[in-house]
Amino acid sequence: MNSAIRQLNPTSLWNHFSDLNAVPRPSKKEERVIQFMVDFGKSLQLETFVDEVGNVIIKKPATEGYENRKNIVMQSHLDMVHQKNADTVFDFDKEGIQMLIEGDWVTADGTTLGADNGLGVAAIMAVLSSSNISHPAIEALFTIDEETGMTGAMGLKGGLLEGEILLNLDTEEDDEIDMGCAGGLDVTAKRSYEELTTPEKTIAFSIAVTGLQGGHSGMDIHKGLGNANKIMNRLLYNGFEHFGLRVSKINGGSLRNAIPRESFATVIIDEASREPFLFELGDLIETIKKEFQNIESDLSIEITPVSNPESVMDLEVQEGFIKSVYASLNGVYKMSPDFEGLVETSNNIAKVIVENGHVQVDCLTRSSSESSKYDLADALRSCFELSGFEVEYSGAYPGWQPNINSEILNILSDLYKNLFQEEPNVVACHAGLECGILGQNYPDMDMISFGPTIKGAHSPDERVSISSVQKFWKFLLEILKSIPEKTS
Repeated sequence: MNSAIRQLNPTSLWNHFSDLNAVPRPSKKEERVIQFMVDFGKSLQLETFVDEVGNVIIKKPATEGYENRKNIVMQSHLDMVHQKNADTVFDFDKEGIQMLIEGDWVTADGTTLGADNGLGVAAIMAVLSSSNISHPAIEALFTIDEETGMTGAMGLKGGLLEGEILLNLDTEEDDEIDMGCAGGLDVTAKRSYEELTTPEKTIAFSIAVTGLQGGHSGMDIHKGLGNANKIMNRLLYNGFEHFGLRVSKINGGSLRNAIPRESFATVIIDEASREPFLFELGDLIETIKKEFQNIESDLSIEITPVSNPESVMDLEVQEGFIKSVYASLNGVYKMSPDFEGLVETSNNIAKVIVENGHVQVDCLTRSSSESSKYDLADALRSCFELSGFEVEYSGAYPGWQPNINSEILNILSDLYKNLFQEEPNVVACHAGLECGILGQNYPDMDMISFGPTIKGAHSPDERVSISSVQKFWKFLLEILKSIPEKTS
């Protein structure tokens, strides 16, 4: 079906998106897509270079009549989140994304689509390769590793760019103009444990929590979606409290910025407790499913007998671990007092691993308030340290503070109103955009963010609206023609 994607309008954008999606581009493994972009820039005989950390910059002169307009930076990130359904056979390191058309939507066959942020990259490529689009001088900035640390934006040195205005093409609602975003912090709790020989007269079960929607741990955190790690921990807590359940292994979640869709555990109980254990956990499973029936209709929780594992966690560490995860906040911590309906601070319990004598819990804490971000992080830290965990903070990045006096914001707001006969939603978002980081080394750059409508980002349900891409493209072309003149 990829060939059908190439026939969609605007054809240049969709063809570039198809070419990009043929290149594997996981975060922190962007060598191939970096080379792809370098080859693209050089094929157009445009100035192209790679900075110290791997960001690609391509410069294109202004078209005739636009030489006196302010220089602009058009920016998107090259990497994409790699998620797939459990029954999908796919190698992200070797295969290109297989795309499908479903009505007004382009989606992928059991994997993430890469519309986040591949549509932004493709739009910039379409402008760079055009011969009939009017625009001022452009510096196209393609950053790396946005999804797992924003190290590309963090590593971009001041002085490389001359643009006065930055257009970030990385938001996911076509009626929104973003002027601010949340910052983030990775909170990681670790502890070792003694592996004890599995007691005799016990039986083992595999517990599988699957079928959840998942989604973006910032943009979707307010929706009350199921978190596989929290659901699994609720089951383990019940089994431990009532039947002395012992944990052998847990593997839950995958990426820090994706709400976990699946969790798998191997546990044991006494043989004599088999029937009451299955009966009580069965009741709990039905209760959980009823709680989520209107939002997670495909939630599946299966308990299957398996062969006994060789070892289990020691009891003291297991108890502290289960209770710490239970007590740790997942979801919205605080709503913004300044923007109605905007999440200010949240946490995603993204990944839980118990195996080979080591337990690790990965969280991503987000906030548009630095003080609130660390308030929640310290609460999580305290919760885990009470159970003997070592907790570290890493990957901190700042939020992007809104500027209501932004010139480019006013231009985009007026353009949107004139083009689409409605008011845009001017917002700050709870996602982590790179604008706040880029603004540290380019404090005078006027920044704005917009994009087409993308649903289910960071999950295999990711999809982008075809009509929305057409609307986004129309908006972008008008923006390029409306960049103001340089100030003398």
